[in-house]
Amino acid sequence: MRTLELAGVQVPVIGQGTWRMGEDRSAHAREVAALRSGIELGMTLIDSAEMYAEGGAETVVGEAISGLRDQVFLVSKVYPHNASRQGIPLACERSLRRLGTDYIDLYLLHWRGQYPLEETVEAFERLRADGKIGRWGVSNFDVDDLELAAPACATNQVLYNLEERGIEFDLLPWSQQRRLPLMAYCPIGQGGAMLAEPVLNRIAARHGVTPAQVSLAWILRQDGVIAIPKAVRAEHVQLNAQAAQLQLDGGDLAALDQVFHAPQRKQRLAMV
Repeated sequence: MRTLELAGVQVPVIGQGTWRMGEDRSAHAREVAALRSGIELGMTLIDSAEMYAEGGAETVVGEAISGLRDQVFLVSKVYPHNASRQGIPLACERSLRRLGTDYIDLYLLHWRGQYPLEETVEAFERLRADGKIGRWGVSNFDVDDLELAAPACATNQVLYNLEERGIEFDLLPWSQQRRLPLMAYCPIGQGGAMLAEPVLNRIAARHGVTPAQVSLAWILRQDGVIAIPKAVRAEHVQLNAQAAQLQLDGGDLAALDQVFHAPQRKQRLAMV
């Protein structure tokens, strides 16, 4: 698995997302098994959030990493309404309990809220000093907000896939120039509509891979970008891991550009 530097640590370019995990008790064992399988395949970065199933996803992650904590780079996110000087330490402690660990490698502000960013950063830095987190970062920040968080911010997690390319106009170049890694959530879209696109399927067939793997490889053509797809089926976990080896050629990229157009102007930052 290829790696890049994030928060001073080499992490895989494909990690594991957990959005929508922890919502269905009957899927709990399958979700835990999927995450553990991903760790074995080298996808040792796991992303979660207190928002996901109101802590349920963190509980799934905690069980999955039990006995494997030293192998995992753990990311979680705090709700904006908890991102105050008093709220962040309490939210972090709740996340730590659910995750079954005494530290989070990278702790993110999920999106901007009512509290001044300076107050949130102060609370993050106290968590760092106390050894509760390794580094902190943000999610769903555009350039103007991100400038306020730099230079101590370790990453920005944003929506990025073939259908949502708005960040390529300014946010992605800005981040690459400053060597600030981006984490791409929903890298294969939502609901499967994107994966049914005929051109995408023709490219996948030519390479002998799936459309989802092409979508992940397309994300990873960019320097400094980490993809965090979610998978709960063993075969999808394995396919995600294998996507890091896929190299798309110029013809592939040009064909995808004809269907999924690159932005020609500034766009409002997309979020889900």
